[in-house]
Amino acid sequence: MTPDFPAPRTDWCLFLDFDGTLVEIAESPDAVRAERHLAATLTAISARLGGAVAIVSGRPIAEVERHLDHEGFPAAGLHGLEMRMRAGQPISRVDVSAPDKGIRDALASFAAGRPGLLFEDKGIALALHYRARPDLADACRDAVKDAVARHGNLQVLEGKMVFEVKPAAADKGRAVRRFMDEAPFAGRVPVFAGDDVTDEDGFRAAAAFGGFGIKIGAGETAARWRIGTVAEFLRWLVAMPGRLDRAARETAAP
Repeated sequence: MTPDFPAPRTDWCLFLDFDGTLVEIAESPDAVRAERHLAATLTAISARLGGAVAIVSGRPIAEVERHLDHEGFPAAGLHGLEMRMRAGQPISRVDVSAPDKGIRDALASFAAGRPGLLFEDKGIALALHYRARPDLADACRDAVKDAVARHGNLQVLEGKMVFEVKPAAADKGRAVRRFMDEAPFAGRVPVFAGDDVTDEDGFRAAAAFGGFGIKIGAGETAARWRIGTVAEFLRWLVAMPGRLDRAARETAAP
């Protein structure tokens, strides 16, 4: 069912989370599967929005592109610690210190001793996944807090079945604001779609620029609109190129 959102407009720009928004969440980061049409759909939407479509993810940009089988979209990775401002540009990285070896070793050791946990080293950020062991949520929370207790420059993000540790210098809201300062996003109405707590900064940033958020799934949110599932959201995206074409014709009509 198509959600009762405002009709797509040609002056929009889109910011799209990846896991839980464009792909279903899986038991491990490598297990996700993107729909075969997804990259083509995003390309078609981008062409109608003047290139103003960006992926904004907690994953590294290269990892998102591997799953999409497409390179070059504007993107923010690692919650904005990596940025590609325009299609085809190189990826830039925020100059901050990554979590030190002591934190890495502590979390890797904690996960290794508990079957079902997954420690993910993203370089400049770390993640402790407990999707296969929800009974260990509290223990994971305590382990992460203990590991970073004496490191004031780090932020702990509690997402869906995951705790992430990253430098405090970036979040998805800041990434949106950086995009909105430059073409092709500047002057457009931002629409941010996401499913998790880490997307709330993006929803608030979109609203600050006169746009809105779309929350996929349940939970309290700052987003103005909500849709129940990834599948429903993807159907909405698939229909968007045609709806944007109609909007362009109506705007051009005398």
